[in-house]
Amino acid sequence: MATLSLLDFGFFLTESAASPKHVAGLLIFEKPAKAPAGFAKDLYREYLGYDKVRAPFNRVIQISTSALPRWKDLDSVDLKQHVFYHRLTRGENDRKSLYRLVAKLHTPMLDRSRPLWEVHVIDGIENGRFALYQKMHHACADGVTMSRWTSEGLATSAKDLALKPIWTLQHSVRRSREKADEREMLRTLWKGAVGTTRRALGLGRLGTMLLLESAKLTKNAIAIPFIATEKTPLTGTVTRGRQLATAAVPMDRVNLIRKRTRSTLNHVALTCLDGALRRYLEHQGYELERPITIQMPVNLRRPEEKVAGNKIGIIQVELSPPTDDPYIRLRNIGFSLRGVRNMVDNVASEAIEAYTIISGLVALSAEALSLSEVLPPMSNTLVSNVPGPKDYLYLKGAKMAEMHPISTLPPSNLLNITLFSYADQLFFGLIATNQVPNLDLLARYTQEAFSELEEAVLDAHTR
Repeated sequence: MATLSLLDFGFFLTESAASPKHVAGLLIFEKPAKAPAGFAKDLYREYLGYDKVRAPFNRVIQISTSALPRWKDLDSVDLKQHVFYHRLTRGENDRKSLYRLVAKLHTPMLDRSRPLWEVHVIDGIENGRFALYQKMHHACADGVTMSRWTSEGLATSAKDLALKPIWTLQHSVRRSREKADEREMLRTLWKGAVGTTRRALGLGRLGTMLLLESAKLTKNAIAIPFIATEKTPLTGTVTRGRQLATAAVPMDRVNLIRKRTRSTLNHVALTCLDGALRRYLEHQGYELERPITIQMPVNLRRPEEKVAGNKIGIIQVELSPPTDDPYIRLRNIGFSLRGVRNMVDNVASEAIEAYTIISGLVALSAEALSLSEVLPPMSNTLVSNVPGPKDYLYLKGAKMAEMHPISTLPPSNLLNITLFSYADQLFFGLIATNQVPNLDLLARYTQEAFSELEEAVLDAHTR
């Protein structure tokens, strides 16, 4: 049995009915030409026949009073407890109806007595489409890992009709310490000692940066936590109930802006979100005088690392000071994010992980003590970027037209936004509590902010 990392266990320990800790994806498919009416139902039945379940999809978390929590492999898994079928009724099968169902499926915690994952086949969507909604506990995998596993289970050609359910594939998982030989144990101890030293030195450096920032002696890449505007509709106590909205913009238009402004995808996307969030909050009667602060997960994996679990840090980043000019907003955010990248590259990953845990515990403590409505939140919202496949993928000949990430909510934040690039689209996945008013309006403002940025960039380069 493998021991959970501290970060993985943190997602398990801090979970509640109001704030479940799983990551998910909504995959929308176009049925193959001349496919039978029962294509999706047949897919569901076929799934149930793939009962050879591999790690980590066959694992449960075993809690002991005498040892750290560990993963326990089960000899068998009842797929009927993990794979489900739904059919939308005619007249209630449009995109909004699909999103309502997915939000309902995303609301409850996963059953801890079973392996922590589910796959739902959703049939009857308008225009002859069907969907897969799949979720897995954050202790098992982060969004980047889930995206990679999903891609591995799909085909790159419509002609490839082989079915490869995600739970049957061989995934990289952490090796059990009990099975490590003496040399490996010594290596592990050495790495732990080095990691502790790096963590201490890195935390010291981060602490110094935040101290200088608070005294306004420097302008560092990382923002000070808990200084975001206190009262907005996007922050407060996280409650049960979820809603989902999405936006999408074509990648060729994104890439044109990137080329003309020498920006990254993150720069462009966050510029759109900064403008959209300000306009949305103004519509709700809130005008922020300081930059919007976001929590931003950063991937700490080395390129060759493909293990399960979590390898991320979460830091606070200021977006642009208030401005009506999208081009200036893009430049401000680009400057801020370049500083973030430089900091991440020059601070030990162990320190960033430790900072994530410490700041997260403070936020969790505030929420546990019902102080989220009183104390300033860590940020105005959380925004993450999960890179997706560059080409279209297929499932038994069905083209995956859209792929939407759906994440969890951090303490005191009622909204989480995930960026996902897939094929020729950049998707914005917005998951929020039912308390957030008119989430669809924020999605619409995001697309409008992109058009405004595009127009500003084109105007600037045609003068």
